[in-house]
Amino acid sequence: MTNVQRDVMNYDVLIVGAGPSGLAAAIRLKQLAAESGRELSVCLLEKGAEVGAHILSGAVIDPIALNALIPGWREQGAPLNTAVGEDEFLILSERKAWKIPHWLMPPLMNNGGNYIASLGDVCRWLGEQAESLGVEIYAGFAAQEMLYNEDGQVAGIITGDMGRNANGEPTAQFAQGIEIRAQYTLVAEGTRGSLTRELEKHFGLRKHASPQKYGLGFKEVWRIPAEQHRPGLVQHSLGWPLDSDTGGGSFIYHYGEQLVSIGFVVHLDYANPHLSPYDEFQRFKTHPAIKPLLHEGKRLSYGARAISEGGIQSWPELIFPGGALIGCAAGMVNVPRIKGSHNAMKSGMLAAEAVFEALGCEDVEQSRLLHAYPQALRASWVWRDLYAVRNVKPLLSAFGSWAGMLFSGLEMWLAAIGLHLPWTLRHRRADHECIKPAAAMPKISYPKPDGIYSFDRLNSVSLSNIAHDTNQPCHLKLLDKNIPIAINLAEYDAPEQRYCPAGVYEIIRQQGADHLQINAQNCIHCKTCDIKDPTQNIVWQPPEGGSGPTYLGM
Repeated sequence: MTNVQRDVMNYDVLIVGAGPSGLAAAIRLKQLAAESGRELSVCLLEKGAEVGAHILSGAVIDPIALNALIPGWREQGAPLNTAVGEDEFLILSERKAWKIPHWLMPPLMNNGGNYIASLGDVCRWLGEQAESLGVEIYAGFAAQEMLYNEDGQVAGIITGDMGRNANGEPTAQFAQGIEIRAQYTLVAEGTRGSLTRELEKHFGLRKHASPQKYGLGFKEVWRIPAEQHRPGLVQHSLGWPLDSDTGGGSFIYHYGEQLVSIGFVVHLDYANPHLSPYDEFQRFKTHPAIKPLLHEGKRLSYGARAISEGGIQSWPELIFPGGALIGCAAGMVNVPRIKGSHNAMKSGMLAAEAVFEALGCEDVEQSRLLHAYPQALRASWVWRDLYAVRNVKPLLSAFGSWAGMLFSGLEMWLAAIGLHLPWTLRHRRADHECIKPAAAMPKISYPKPDGIYSFDRLNSVSLSNIAHDTNQPCHLKLLDKNIPIAINLAEYDAPEQRYCPAGVYEIIRQQGADHLQINAQNCIHCKTCDIKDPTQNIVWQPPEGGSGPTYLGM
């Protein structure tokens, strides 16, 4: 940290990130304070332009955590209005689809009692509940770096400067970042967060963890004709257009006023650098079993984001002196269920309870490590939910989609009857280590988008409501500017051009030489480049607060 004089704000608790876990933590803290008659100042920082702006999820929501946090959520107008009424699971070949009978599916795959909703809208509603309890929410401020005390404990964060030009020089609109100090800091910035990465390195939090594994999830919202709409239908598929060595699958959820969430997830441990996850999604929508659903429909929105898929064996240490990691900053997604917001919320609630207890502890120094949080998490239904599926992702990675699905299905059935295998499989390689040289892998030819069911990247990005001041420092950093051409292009055919879902990276020819052009203004903050770059040369950092997408109804 530099010795710059900054404005300082002080709170009892600081929460970074207004997603499900951060909002649940903030609400629970204020509930506990009200119950005990104690004063407690809570600040919640959100880098998006508003609460919910950067939230993207399928989403089928298990209300188990919400039931505990706000028992009267129905009466208070929570935007969970479409109950799941029907589950379908499909296996796709290039031309055909087969339904898997319900009796073959493990019970945990049943979505009865869950709700189809926009998680962004749910977060906006949770933000209103938090503010009504006295939580101070500051949207449009990005946490740029951690703040440490002289003894090395976390003391808060420093927000990013505003109003610097592309060269990093202050403009007439310059405003220096501020220090936000707190006795405890809960980091809830989601998948592959920059602060999480800093904390993991600073405190060695990943020392005993498997590499984190990721998926790239795409989502579009369509409005379709009434005769094609089946409110409450939840549909998932495996198979085409992905081959058996590439993990992933689709989701289609019918909800609201003739709305359909249609999406696709590609596991980022794929080997072929010619693969384009975005184009696989666009191709999926042209399948004979899917295309009729979208006939004469209108695409309303588009987005993408990375998903933590490693499971409990990829959890880092969840606590550090002065705070904790909650939600998908740690990794709370149940991969086969394709949901994690319930686990994220519960982790935030349990962390809040640990913080509240620590703040009331007379021996403050002894309470700086929130040991009660991971202990409570392991004793909760979150652990049971994730422990039952802990080997699913390793099995898929090791044996491919079909054999992996068979083996993991058997294990989930055993878990359903109370039998747990005595081992936990570890992940052997990070996703970026799985990619192979371009010359060793087959090229993939993707069809030209038809503009009706499939679209090019820039057309899609136009639906993401992106706002970036082009005259600001590039937030996508290259550790070595020579690597994109000397290694990525030469050995891997520049895969960043294909794994990015927003057309940020382009190889252009200038004066007889190849160059990497970074279109940072297109970035939708999915962080895939930070994850999948073969040499880990690309580092994603938050741009100016308020930048990026403003997702509506996602």
